[in-house]
Order: sequence, then structure tokens, then C-alpha cells
Amino acid sequence: MTAQATGLNDTLHFGLFDWIEWDKSAPHEIYEQRLKMLEYADRSGFYCYHLAEHHITPLSISPSPTVFLAAAAQRTSRLRLGPLVYLLPFYNPIRLLHEICMLDNLSNGRLDLGVGRGIVPMEAEKFDVDLGISWEVFNEEMDILTSGFTTGILNHRGKHYNYEDVELWIRPYQQPYPPLWYASNNIETVPWMAQHGFNTSHVFADNATTKAHFDLYKQVWGAERKADGLNRHVAAPKLGLTRHLYIAPSDEQALAECRAAFEAWFHNINYLWNKAGSDFLNFIRDFDGLQEQGIIIAGSPATAREKIQQTISETGINYFCPIFAWGDLTPEQVMRSLGLFVDEVMPALRPAA
Repeated sequence: MTAQATGLNDTLHFGLFDWIEWDKSAPHEIYEQRLKMLEYADRSGFYCYHLAEHHITPLSISPSPTVFLAAAAQRTSRLRLGPLVYLLPFYNPIRLLHEICMLDNLSNGRLDLGVGRGIVPMEAEKFDVDLGISWEVFNEEMDILTSGFTTGILNHRGKHYNYEDVELWIRPYQQPYPPLWYASNNIETVPWMAQHGFNTSHVFADNATTKAHFDLYKQVWGAERKADGLNRHVAAPKLGLTRHLYIAPSDEQALAECRAAFEAWFHNINYLWNKAGSDFLNFIRDFDGLQEQGIIIAGSPATAREKIQQTISETGINYFCPIFAWGDLTPEQVMRSLGLFVDEVMPALRPAA
């Protein structure tokens, strides 16, 4: 079965990815600026806003995605909202199940549910999470969540959790449960994601690497998708790519302004690794190298159109998910970049052939 026959290349949608970084402003001011950004995105045809979960780091001052997304649900009406991802081993499964059900109901069924294990050892340590067994904990929690979503009651006996006749009293607005996402750059996870039809997004990789990732996904999805898979209620999963994006009136202005913002962003994302004496993130340290590879897209609207369309065509994605607010870009810079994308770039972009 070809990728075109599966319908994965028939449409192109747009999302927004975010960490909500610390930028020396008061947290309440940062939250309010993000909510204003989402009000604009809500009016402008974006599919979903995706929010990462991180802890004890300037990369994120929204360590509880549920709280911020609940606020966003009250300031928007069409934009879907989703953690990308909830770190399942960091949660009591009943507590998380209830929060997910509440958020899906508060948003009138606009939750896109991202799930994952967590990869930052310094964060996991503070939550007493053993990353060595996080995959088996993740799978057990997925069984608990999907069972609770669909039955409203928990009967589970496993290695890490045991429940008997626990009545939940709340179920998701969307049935059987919200669309599932799993974000991974690890090609070894691709067959599992594809067999279950997870929505997904790729990040920090060049176009050729992303294409290989999604070519494998399409091949497995077309030939081996499980009839009883976790995300079987999603007809055509979104194959997404997350890119840092900054648009200004000229190429020169865009490059100068986002080069400065990149320094603040790299400090934030590297904070815990640097504190631990690790060079794990050195592969994303070089702004010029990332810009040359297209991992950062910066330029005028015309340049952005050309580079983004090239990215879509070369990777075969059906979902483009830029990061608009990153580093220490000011709210004014973020909204100008977003507005230029909506008005002069997004309408011209087309699905991959």
C-alpha cells in the first residue's frame, strides 16, 4: 500500500509547539502573553497548540500542562490543545486520568493527548522515576488510562499498580478517548508508533533524517497497522515536524534577531545538562549549522515560504508545527512573526506531492 493510498499525504495542517520558557518577566505576564498568542492562533486556522512538560528548568515555567491548557481552553473556541507530552511515569495514574478527563470536558472535546516517558535524568531523579524501567511503567499506565477512559472503572493487576473496582465518575468528552500523540526522534520506536497509528512529531533533525523516519512510519502503517491498536479511532495520523521559525520583514533582520534569541533558548534547554556537566545537547548548539540544515527557519515571508515548502516536500510530512515563541524573543517579535506566517506564508503552503 503506498503512502498516497493510505491518505497520509492528502492534507496539510499547522500547529504550534511551545515550552513556555522563563525570560526574566513575571510568570503571570508570560502566561498572559501566551494566552493572547493562542487567541490569535484560534482565529487563524491552526489545528492544535502543543505544550511540552519539563520540570525544575528555565526551559519551562509551565510544569503542569493541565493547568495552562485549562486556562487556554477558556480563551479559545476552535484550537485544539494538547500536552506533547504528559510524562506518564511522573504521575499517579488515577490522578492523571482524572485530569485528562476534566481537561477534555472543559475544552468541549478539544484535547489531543500526548504521552511519553521522559528522557531527562535530572528531572526524573527528582520525581524518583527510574528511567531504566520507564518503558514498562509507561505501558502499564497506558493500559490503565485506556481502560479507565472506556469503562469508567478500574480493574487492573500489574507489576507497578493494582486497582480493583475503582469507580472513576468521569470519562473523556471524546470517545473512546482523545487522539493520541507520541513524539520521538528514535527511529526504533517508529514501528510501534505506526502499528498503533499514533500522531507524532519529529524535531532537531534535517529533512533527510525526517524523511527516513516518516517513510518507515508510512510503510509500517500501510502494511501492519493493528486493528485493535491504541489510536485506531484516528483515521489518518498526523506526521508532524517541529521547527524553530522566525519571520521578519527582511532576511537580515530575521537572522540577526533570532540569532540573539537562540542564545537564550539554548541556555534554557541546556540548563540541566550543563549543570550536570553533560554535553548531551551539543548537537544543537551551533545556530549557523542548524540554520543551514533548515532546522531553524529564519527569514522574510518569501524566504520562509520557500524553505517551509521545501521542508514539506522533502520530508513528506502532513503537519507542520513551528515554534514561534522561543528564547528571549519579545511578545511583539513573536506576534509579528506569527502574523506574517498567517498572512503571507501559511496560505501558500501545499501538501507534499
